[in-house]
Parts: sequence; structure tokens; C-alpha cells
Amino acid sequence: MCGIFGIYGHDEASNIAYLGLHALQHRGQESAGIVTAEGSKLHRQVAMGLVSERFGKDTLAALPGRAAIGHVRYSTAGSSELRNAQPFLFEYAHGGLAIAHNGNLVNAHEIRTRLERAGSIFQTSSDTEVIVHLIAQQHEPELLDRLAAALRQVTGAYSLLLLAEGKLIAVRDPHGFRPLVMGRLRDSYVFASETSCFDLIEAEYIREIEPGEVVVADRVAVRSHRPFAPAPARFCVFEHVYFARPDSVLNGKSVYRARERMGRQLAIEHPADADVVVAVPDSGVPAAMGYSQQSGIPLEMGLLRSHYVGRTFIEPQDSIRHFGVRLKLSPVRSVVDGKRLVVIDDSLVRGTTSRKIVTMLRNAGASEVHLRISAPPTTHPCFYGIDTPTREELIASAHTTEEIRSYIGCDSLGYLSHDGMLAAAGAAPAASGESGLCSACFTGAYPVPVGAQAAAPVPLRRLTAPRS
Repeated sequence: MCGIFGIYGHDEASNIAYLGLHALQHRGQESAGIVTAEGSKLHRQVAMGLVSERFGKDTLAALPGRAAIGHVRYSTAGSSELRNAQPFLFEYAHGGLAIAHNGNLVNAHEIRTRLERAGSIFQTSSDTEVIVHLIAQQHEPELLDRLAAALRQVTGAYSLLLLAEGKLIAVRDPHGFRPLVMGRLRDSYVFASETSCFDLIEAEYIREIEPGEVVVADRVAVRSHRPFAPAPARFCVFEHVYFARPDSVLNGKSVYRARERMGRQLAIEHPADADVVVAVPDSGVPAAMGYSQQSGIPLEMGLLRSHYVGRTFIEPQDSIRHFGVRLKLSPVRSVVDGKRLVVIDDSLVRGTTSRKIVTMLRNAGASEVHLRISAPPTTHPCFYGIDTPTREELIASAHTTEEIRSYIGCDSLGYLSHDGMLAAAGAAPAASGESGLCSACFTGAYPVPVGAQAAAPVPLRRLTAPRS
């Protein structure tokens, strides 16, 4: 996924955008960018790497203006290279237009093919550029109408921030797959993927941008528009499971408390006879606390995380991911030696990371390792903005829990049930028939059609140990 941030009406817009992106760095580490608006003139700075490494005093000084949008990226559509770094900035018949996108368009390829056959020339391989070309094709006199007409042609997940014609525009797709929130910083308005960055810049949280809503901020006022037909809400449950920062409030729920409830329910569904609860840091910590509280088994720091290594889940290269496990986590021998451990992690995707963790703990002296996952088995890829692997790479897509347990090398393995996860994330009662959440990566029930590749059967593959 990605993180987006915007601010309108502040004398230090670029500096505030820098801070906002810093607080969203966990959502993407491949590239970072900021575009500012100085009257009708737009200024852009993008770079590969982290915000703190690529944006300094001189870079921010080159971004004047009282409005800004920013983006931190990891790729779900388009390769990891500078030309795909956002926000994008284009010139068209109505002037400059900058756009930052979190999400994934499932029909981007078809639209792009049609546009290219009609003569459009694309500058990037990102699905986001499709939106810009569609906007440029519209003939309505008002930007809002051109934007709405363009977005009615795309399907999938999008939370967008745009700068154009003296306006900052925030948009959320009709299903509300990806988060987008609004706040106030004195006389300016701010928009972001998560509430956590509001705490850093001392902004007041106002509310979420609603699914299908378009919010326009300009010199006159901040106005809300509803140009799209209503659709069932489908907020991504994986935000609560793993991706969002625990200090954020998303979809009206505390991320920290949701993960803690997942851990409590996991202890009810899959108890273990053990001495110590150990969390896989950092995202597994709240669930481990909940498991410990429910089970009465003490929680200790049996694994330490190096904060100088990125999250293994979102590293773009497989070789980096495997090597990163050893760089990222270290067992605390004095905690685990001779102990029966319940190890709590938030998800199990390929199984390679979990296998290495179990091996490390056994080498540190653990007598038993009982692995508990505070989410259901991940059986299907996400097509709405999370870079899960192909279905063939998802270990649970074609293997039983016992086969996975044997491969990982733990003494027992238990997953949180689907209903338990939804309830912990604050879903509506099951009797209503609508959870309001998207859990397609766990069920294969995609709210927006994604093509035959999602439903294709997965051939059995032999589970072998990864090369060190």
C-alpha cells in the first residue's frame, strides 16, 4: 500500500507535509514525494528511499506554497523506479495537475490499452496515470465534474489527493477500501491515510472521508460532494490486522484495541500449555498482549526487533526479505531458554519468515514453540492495494494447517477464525449479512470483480526449506 498526506492553507505546507509523510513511512519505503501549489504554479520533488533521507532543508525550501500533497510508496502496480514515484505532476489543457494515490485499480490495464490505441502516451507504468488521462479527456468546464466523470470509468480501490486550479481535492472510492481522514491545523485543513500523523503535527482530527465522498478545499470553503452511486462499504480488514500504525483510529475503531481483541479471541480459540507468550514485533505486540491477558500466561520480550531494517512484508525483493529476517529479529536467550513458548504473529503469508523465527527460537533454547496467528489463513492475493504474493506463493492456498505446521517446524499452529477476526475489528453483527469489511485475502470473495486469475485453482507444490 501507500501513504498520502495533504494540507491546504498553511504558510509552511511543505514542512508539514514532510512531517506527515514521516509519520506514514510504515506504509511505503520505496519512494517519497511532495508537490506544492504556489498560486497556480506547482512544484515537485520526488526521490527513491525514505522521507528523512531524501528531504532536507534545501529540498523543502524548493517547495514554496500554501498547499501540498505528499506520498510514500511501495509498489502494487508499476515497477519500483523513480518514474513511478508520486505525487505525479502533469500539464494539460486546464493547467497543472498533481495526484497522489493509495490503492489499486483492477481495470487499469484495459483502460490503458484503450487509451494507448487512441493515441495516449504514458510516462509511467503506474495504474494511477490512467486517472490523469481520463480527466484530460473530459469536456466538462469544472474540475470536479471532469474528475467524477473520469473516476466513474475505473473500478477498484482508490483514496486520492489532487492539487489543481487552486484546489486540494480528497476522494475516496465508493466502497471505501483504503483509509482517508480529515483534520484541522489551526486555519488549515489536512488529509491523510491515518490519524497517527495528526498527533505528530498537532492537528485536530475531524472525521473520515466517507466512501464515495469528494471533499474540495479552496480559498472559499471546504465542501463535500457525492458524485458516485452508493456501494456497500468494504473497508480493508488487513489495516487492522497488520498495516496501520496501532496508534491510529481507522473505520471508527482503534487499531490497537482491535489487535488486542484479536489476541484475546485467539487465546479462546487456540489455547496452549506454555510458560511464556512472545510477540513477533512490532505489529504482533498488541495481539500478544491480548493473548496473555486472556490466557493468564505472562508476556515477555523473547524477540527483539532492529529498527534499522524495514518491514519484511513490504520489501520488494524476495532475496532481501529472506535475509532481512535475520537482520530484523533477535531472540533473547534468557527469556526463551528452556521455556515453552506461545509465539504470536499477525499473519502468515509464505511461511518462510515464520520458519526462520521458529528455528531461531529453538536455537536459543526454546523447548516448545506454539505458533498462533491473529488472522485467518491468507489464501488469496489482494487486488485492492496490498502487495500480497501471487496465489501460488501463499502457503495456505494449497496446504493444510498441519502441512504448514510441519514445514515451519513448530509444535502446534493455530489461526484466528474469520468470524473472530471480523468481530474483533468491529464488524457489524453477522445476522445483518454485511460486515462492512473486505476480507477477500482470507476468503476469495472479492467485492469488485478482479478476473479469472483470482479463482484459478492452485497446484500443490512441495514445501521445502528456503535457501539461507
